[in-house]
Amino acid sequence: MRKDELAAMIDHTQLKAFAGKEQIKTLCQEAAANHFASVCVNPCHVSCAAGLLRGTGVKVCTVIGFPLGANTSAVKAFEAKNAVANGAQECDMVINIGALKDGNIDLVESDIREVVKAAEGALVKVIIETCYLTDEEKVLACQAASRAGADFVKTSTGFGTGGATPHDVALMRRSIPDTMKVKAAGGIHNFAEAMAVIEAGASRIGASAGIAIISEAE
Repeated sequence: MRKDELAAMIDHTQLKAFAGKEQIKTLCQEAAANHFASVCVNPCHVSCAAGLLRGTGVKVCTVIGFPLGANTSAVKAFEAKNAVANGAQECDMVINIGALKDGNIDLVESDIREVVKAAEGALVKVIIETCYLTDEEKVLACQAASRAGADFVKTSTGFGTGGATPHDVALMRRSIPDTMKVKAAGGIHNFAEAMAVIEAGASRIGASAGIAIISEAE
């Protein structure tokens, strides 16, 4: 895979609690210089990132209900609406993991649907946090995301006990229609790890190591 093709699949990510304006500025400069798909930042940085990236072709992605997914649906929906108003073009939301573990699929689905509705056409990626789920639960989460109208399912927040694996990416790819895509995130540090999840079916990579990943593709 060529460097430019790989770069166009990467969400260049900075979600650390201590990230400030200088880190976001650097992130955006790197994303623009390398033609990454997007930057993924916490909601408080969306407006800043949108201003810095205007005219570059790099999108602004943010996170909703992050990292636990335990907010109410109304709060997640407001977060999404507010993020889009501030310039976000993509929203990565965390499902209600507890509801899924309880077998309450209706709540999982309605929670996603509320965010999709509030995002008003912005791309919605649904983080199912695979490290906490059985394979059966992963399939159920993917099916709920599909029914709710999401655009992607995503493996991980990067804040759980594990990240993306080729097994999970392949399972998720099989569990959604062709109209949806898979984002692999969490623990992807180098070119080999990125290629492993892409070959398993990922269309997007979420990583803070985007520069290192594409440098190995040269």
